[in-house]
Amino acid sequence: MKNIIQLLRFVLNHDANKGKRFAAFRDLLKWQIGSRLVPGDVVFNWLEETKLIVANGEAGLTGNVYTGLHEFADMAFLLHFLRPEDTFFDIGANRGAYTVLASGVCGAKTVAFEPVPGTFAKLEANIRVNQLEKLATARNSGLGDKEGELWVSASLDSANHIVPEHSKVEKIRVPVRRLDDATTEIPALIKIDVEGFEMNVFSGAAGVLSNSMLKCLIVEVNDAGKRYGFQATDILDHLGKFGFDPYLYHPIERRLEPTTVGLSPNGNTLFLRDLEHVRSRVETAKKVAVRSLHV
Repeated sequence: MKNIIQLLRFVLNHDANKGKRFAAFRDLLKWQIGSRLVPGDVVFNWLEETKLIVANGEAGLTGNVYTGLHEFADMAFLLHFLRPEDTFFDIGANRGAYTVLASGVCGAKTVAFEPVPGTFAKLEANIRVNQLEKLATARNSGLGDKEGELWVSASLDSANHIVPEHSKVEKIRVPVRRLDDATTEIPALIKIDVEGFEMNVFSGAAGVLSNSMLKCLIVEVNDAGKRYGFQATDILDHLGKFGFDPYLYHPIERRLEPTTVGLSPNGNTLFLRDLEHVRSRVETAKKVAVRSLHV
């Protein structure tokens, strides 16, 4: 019951559903009932001409079915910032929602990293269904501070994370590389969601972080890093050494607001440098239809 109440609050209070709560509730019921009556993958028509292959229980994707953009501010920032000449890194890509937005809507090149084989297969399927093979490259590996292998949980959906070898959860061993060694591409924007392992990834990414072509990061900042010995403030301090400052984004006003790390309502924080360049990008981007809104 608690999960149902949380889901209702999320859907009905979501920015894209304001003023359209009845329609949002209807769509939620339609999905919940339909996906149980006819279980399995559904091809969902998403933003513009893009699609998502979604199944019941896939928390990393179903929020987009209910709301248009699950992580409204962060996804809208990506849509407003990226241009076709850019490269985007999707680190902890899960089933590829951000990848589809970056390459399918913005036309940018994407390099996506997802270590869990079953999830990686869904990522590849979402790339194929959108015919993005020429723009989006998927890598079935993890990222860390050194090359090797690590154990990762395999049955926690979007909450899969690096675990110790003695962990009792269902887990698999996956290859891990340093970001600096994994690709020669340099991104303009990085999204990283690795359930607390962010500092380890950053430790292997000094070359990418120091490259002036990189302007923005969308970083999940919460207490999950404590399992690896890090605090949220460690991310702030580390990225600050490369000239990045934390911001929140208000998509409707296209306004960037300086913030304290970790205060974003959805757990993500934007880290930006070359602020005037970023502001110019988001202010001049085309509008995108998200349910009843043009964002």
